[in-house]
Amino acid sequence: MFEEIHAMIMTAVAKLDDDEALNCIPIHDTWQPGATYEAGTRLQYDGTLYTVLQDHTSQSDWTPEDAPSLFAEVLTSEDGTPLEWVQPDSTNPYMTGDKVTHNGKTWTSDIDNNVWEPGVYGWTETEE
Repeated sequence: MFEEIHAMIMTAVAKLDDDEALNCIPIHDTWQPGATYEAGTRLQYDGTLYTVLQDHTSQSDWTPEDAPSLFAEVLTSEDGTPLEWVQPDSTNPYMTGDKVTHNGKTWTSDIDNNVWEPGVYGWTETEE
């Protein structure tokens, strides 16, 4: 019975957009070694939400923090609400129009695949 209820909950969780998912990280499955993951699945690890980038079976040394080719931290809100800037990897850069807060200011990315810190390159300070 528990497995059936869990499956129904996870089906509903998969339909959340990133913004909704970021507001309820604890209800996502926690990363486990030896688990099979499909691309697009979101999961939590150490209190952070990640998206699986490619189908794989996890290994103990392939944690979301240690395997950026397999996981991307969810950094942006789909509704445009600015989140605190986090240094992205090549697998989850900011795209044109993404908004973040950094050093007490709100910034909008001017370019796709932006991995620069706001105020350095590729960002415009935004009035909020």
